Amino acid sequence: MKLATSIKLTIGLFLAASLMIGCKSETKTQNPSTATVESQDGEKQGQAFLKDDEATPNVLDIAIGSKDHTTLVAAVQAAELENALVNAGPLMVFAPTNAAFEALPEGTVENLLKPENKAALANILQYHVTPGKYSKDFLKKFKKLGQANNQSVQVEVQGDDVLIGGAKIVASVPAGNGIVHVVDKVMLPPEE
Repeated sequence: MKLATSIKLTIGLFLAASLMIGCKSETKTQNPSTATVESQDGEKQGQAFLKDDEATPNVLDIAIGSKDHTTLVAAVQAAELENALVNAGPLMVFAPTNAAFEALPEGTVENLLKPENKAALANILQYHVTPGKYSKDFLKKFKKLGQANNQSVQVEVQGDDVLIGGAKIVASVPAGNGIVHVVDKVMLPPEE
């Protein structure tokens, strides 16, 4: 009887060890908030590229769905920041309109969209993002906001208007992971 139990135990341990060795998986580390990975067929992958028709639109979905933010979306794509904008947040995005980008000196946008200027473009875009989900009225209580590029931006109140870095909030759209404040100006971070 002892011999039979011992044989069963030995076989069980052998099978368990075989199963563990056979199921060994490879672990890869990457930062899911900013990583954009391409599959073998060239398709971009990551959280930003998953399709979900049932969830509340996130800040990136709102920008993509707006005809007034096509330049902003092109800039986000050129800087490869899509995955950062779909994180759980909450995020406040101060989203310049196409007209705000057009007000920049001629050639500025085209120059920033070049691959060699990706870091500068990312810095400008991150200057438009703040952690939190505050309404326009609640923002009136602040003097400064800390931006995603580790700089701060001034908050001014002029009557009913709220200006962030000189850009006036003209509309606000709640998102699943924060809020999009539409602004009338592109904010340029101070040079350090």
